[in-house]
Amino acid sequence: MFKLKSKYNPSPDQKNAISKLIKNLEKKEKFQTLWWITWSWKTFTMANIIQEIKKPTLIIAHNKTLAAQLAQEFKEFFPENAVHYFVSYYDYYQPEAYVSKSDTYIEKEATINEEIDRLRHAATQDLLTRKDVIIVASVSCIYGIWDISLYLEQVFDIKVWNEYEIEDLLKKLVLMQYRRAREDFKPGMFQVMWDVLEIWSAANETVFTIEFWWNEVSQITSRNYLTWEIYEYLQEIKIFPAKHTVTTKDRIEKIIPDIKKELEERLKYYKEELWDVVKYERLKTKVEYDLEMMQEVGYVNGIENYSRYLDWRKPWDSPATLMDYFWDDYLCFVDESHMTFSQIWWMYAWDRARKENLVENWFRLPSSFDNRPLQFNEFENKLNQVIAVSATPWKYEINQSCKKPSKFFDFDPIKDWVWKDDIDCRIIPQILRPTWLLDPEITIQAMEYMVDSLMNSIKEVEENNTRMLITTVTKRSSEELTDYLLDNWVKVKYLHSEIDTLERLEILKELREWAIDVIVWVNLLREWLDLPEVSKIAILDADKQGFLRSESSLIQIIWRAARNENGVVDMFVAQYNNIEDLVLEEKNIYLWNLYRLDKWKLVNEKWLIISEAMRKAVNLTYYRRTLQQKYNKQHNIIPKTVYSSIKEIWIPKKKDYSNIDLKNIKKEITKLELEMDIASANMEFEKAAELRDMILELKKRRK
Repeated sequence: MFKLKSKYNPSPDQKNAISKLIKNLEKKEKFQTLWWITWSWKTFTMANIIQEIKKPTLIIAHNKTLAAQLAQEFKEFFPENAVHYFVSYYDYYQPEAYVSKSDTYIEKEATINEEIDRLRHAATQDLLTRKDVIIVASVSCIYGIWDISLYLEQVFDIKVWNEYEIEDLLKKLVLMQYRRAREDFKPGMFQVMWDVLEIWSAANETVFTIEFWWNEVSQITSRNYLTWEIYEYLQEIKIFPAKHTVTTKDRIEKIIPDIKKELEERLKYYKEELWDVVKYERLKTKVEYDLEMMQEVGYVNGIENYSRYLDWRKPWDSPATLMDYFWDDYLCFVDESHMTFSQIWWMYAWDRARKENLVENWFRLPSSFDNRPLQFNEFENKLNQVIAVSATPWKYEINQSCKKPSKFFDFDPIKDWVWKDDIDCRIIPQILRPTWLLDPEITIQAMEYMVDSLMNSIKEVEENNTRMLITTVTKRSSEELTDYLLDNWVKVKYLHSEIDTLERLEILKELREWAIDVIVWVNLLREWLDLPEVSKIAILDADKQGFLRSESSLIQIIWRAARNENGVVDMFVAQYNNIEDLVLEEKNIYLWNLYRLDKWKLVNEKWLIISEAMRKAVNLTYYRRTLQQKYNKQHNIIPKTVYSSIKEIWIPKKKDYSNIDLKNIKKEITKLELEMDIASANMEFEKAAELRDMILELKKRRK
């Protein structure tokens, strides 16, 4: 079913990991962890498992960008299979909310990305019609999308030689939330031209053209909406709803009495217990308006707040999500699981807090609580078999993968240089790189001498024609350090959250093309960061406890230097003249030694402070470095830096539309929309966003 296409073969370490993971899947183990190392090609390992296990697969990533990259990689691995991208379709989203402090009600406001909406529909439709499907999703996949049975109720077929009343077909399309095209023809629309009905399905890039001879369908084709080129002649097509939140008028009529009953009970309670005319009328007006709109057009903005009734769920029943569209026997990978599981855990709490504020202030009925993401235990129950994928697995993954987790926590890689099989864990290590590159060496230095050390390091990387990254804790410190380096003739730029996406990409390209030598960065925790030219990383304030200097964060930063054969990481920490001045627990104070950490070290009669997170990160780094050294020595391998190609960054050229003829505006809009669709389909979202802005500018001129 799945055909993996790649010019590479799994390395011995990958083969071992693939074999163990598949063996556990065949034994029906529900949870296991792939403990990998950066640049060990874990995506290729995942692809080999999918090919062997032959199950529909869900891959969950913790953000849209990482999901887009994974989707692109899996499309290249499985060009003949259905690989889809499922993320939130909002370009801009302001949820409905109420701010008690200022007594401000914020209406729900959203801008939907039509291309991402199309990709979501393509994902669910393929899940319902075929088994060779891979869905790469962000954590938005745990939000309710609609009951699958209600969705399938709306699906209908159109076949060649069958007779249909065109008016009946149009009524069905309208009930399924299709719109009649006026000027623009887009997915989720239809248009009628004499005896030809054109339907642009919400999931397809092509248009279905249905030709009639009286009431009989004489021909169905799939064609390009712009050039009219025919791609395929079809005997039968399935028409799926244009929205996941589709329902029937019969169901709306059946649920309205139940909603009215809840409204009456709520208003009665409010009248007797908490009488407030403003809030009373607020709730009554809002709900009655929603019910009237649903009766008239079958839809209202905010219809999801009544999803419990529309799905015929009981209070607190879990909503239907993307996972319900999968076949019962499916495989799930949770990428960067140390971050993804945490994010899934908190999403329900965030949503609940916002809804409580709306319900308590009488903007919504209590039943709106059931329009929500899954609680974590519900998420676990919907999973079939799971492989957590992480370079830094956290307590949840370890507890789920080990029969006796305490043995794993007691495992000290510094004392035992080989993996212990008696730990009795389904944590499968993949810690040898196919590139044979070692983890970087680490030095620990005093912050007092930081400036001199940085200048010497910069001089060294310039002489060796490599590059350097410096990571700070705050935006201000990154800017001040950059200013100092610029004053000393260093070619340097800084990066933090206030730098827009396109400029960030351009700065990274400048580093790789040797236009600059150093980047000062606040957060290096971008899991997909690929900078093989970087041979040195400096971590300032490495001993500061917090998110940016936690164990997993330090490990991720250290491994940014593992793509270069001469990788070195300098950690800068605080120091004290007298050990008695330290108000710290003894277990949190450590010193540096080449292959292990002890408690104290005197450096120039001053004490360096090493945090518990630093100790664990350094231990793990040298554990893996030693294993790779041992393997390389056995096989006479001398690792060399692998330089990946530098991808071109698309920078839009602003066109001057001031003198454009109104007759040519529509033509230009059509051209730009085609370019935007292609860019979105190729996951080039920065390019697509710029093209969208150009389209909006032209549409304003047309008005």
